[in-house]
Amino acid sequence: MSNVESLLHGFAGALTLTNLGFGIIGTILGTLVGVLPGIGPALAIALLLPITYTVSPAAALIMFAAIYYGAMYGGSTTSILLNTPGESGSVITALEGHQMAKRGRAGAALATAAIGSFIAGTIATGILAFAAPSLAGWAIRVTAADYFALMLVAFTTVGTLLGNSMLRGMASLGVGLAIGLVGSDLQSGAVRLTFGNLHAIDGIETVTVIVSLFALGEALYIAGRAKATGWSIVPMKGKALMTREDLKRSWKPWLRGTAIGFPLGIVPAGGSEVPTFLSYATEKALSKHKDEFGKGAIEGVAGPEAANNANAAGALVPLLALGLPTSATAAVVLVAFQTYNIQPGPFLFVTNPDIVWTLIASLFVGNTLLLLLNLPFVRVWVQLLKIPRPYLFSGITCFALMGAYVANNAIFDLWIALGVGVIGFVFRRFGVPITPLIIGLILGPMAELQMRRALQISFGDISALYATSISKILYLALFAVIIGPLVWNFKKKLALNK
Repeated sequence: MSNVESLLHGFAGALTLTNLGFGIIGTILGTLVGVLPGIGPALAIALLLPITYTVSPAAALIMFAAIYYGAMYGGSTTSILLNTPGESGSVITALEGHQMAKRGRAGAALATAAIGSFIAGTIATGILAFAAPSLAGWAIRVTAADYFALMLVAFTTVGTLLGNSMLRGMASLGVGLAIGLVGSDLQSGAVRLTFGNLHAIDGIETVTVIVSLFALGEALYIAGRAKATGWSIVPMKGKALMTREDLKRSWKPWLRGTAIGFPLGIVPAGGSEVPTFLSYATEKALSKHKDEFGKGAIEGVAGPEAANNANAAGALVPLLALGLPTSATAAVVLVAFQTYNIQPGPFLFVTNPDIVWTLIASLFVGNTLLLLLNLPFVRVWVQLLKIPRPYLFSGITCFALMGAYVANNAIFDLWIALGVGVIGFVFRRFGVPITPLIIGLILGPMAELQMRRALQISFGDISALYATSISKILYLALFAVIIGPLVWNFKKKLALNK
């Protein structure tokens, strides 16, 4: 069956009443968490992971994917009207979008963000539909040693590219790897890092760690530094519409943003911050209206928003084809797959074709629904910002602790949740990125398993870990990722001393 035929079958599954209903719920929730500052898609999906115990795999994954896409849309609303990004990918949008709002052009800024997100999301999802199966076909020939090398590259790139310091990123990764090692060994059954606690033999629940890091850590951080007052919102005048001149200035940035965002979503670069920044820098360099940048240039909204959504679709390619998450949200979606005993990777398109193609088709449907939800009802979403922050984050804390307890009905998990919540607070307080911890937690045991397989096949010969051409290329990339920033910083210091 060709990819086109498979996609059509996927649409038949996505448009069933149940799946469409979960898709609509996901788009609404995604926009909601994108609009509310401090609540990102990773947190929203993590809080909803317990529904995987009662809902079918296709319905749950469709809803999670819709939340992922929806948060990309909703984040632009607070960036433009509030100058407070709802999620990390909308940070760059705030630079020009809020200036446009202050000049009375909030409607145009919101429209170019929504339409750009729709165009980028549609193009990127189309590429995903054809790229992921092809990559999966190639990945079947990848050996255990290659997978181990690939995961090492993911660890290093996510650890070094995120945050203000390579040391902080790698420290976060180390904490994640340590938590992932708690419990009995996957192959030998040896118990590790349990410190005599019988409840820890089965390991630390991934859902508990993720929910606590994002929900409790964020709630403690906000409670520790934010005032209980509401947000200062720039009023929106008129409708969310674009003029002909706006369209003329936006369509090229939309396409360029898509071209930048999608490939950077595939590689383990750690999220949407890098592509949105690159898109903004590109538009500033190419624009004929350079004098408007910093004062409300529409290209500075169009390009980054397109890059943001294209990046989200790009992150699903390695997740579905290789089982490799390249962002925190993709890592949480991977946990949802694993809850159903479904392992994303090369064989996913063979073992579970109905689920994966229905999921991909639902992205097209959800992208259309999001455009219809965001443009006409933007004023409705803005009303959510009137929710008092103490009520908002106390509710999040309640749901987070409830979700931690429901996983195993054990008080032990509540203590783990509180402890991890404190870690999340400390990380936020001192600027330590959380994504490396999540990637280390999930991929750590998988990397260990692949390394052991490679060594068992070679009867303990360590050279087998770098014997293939793919592994050699990956280790060269790993070397470049480690040395590159050090060389760059050294050159900058030399330039400053001259």
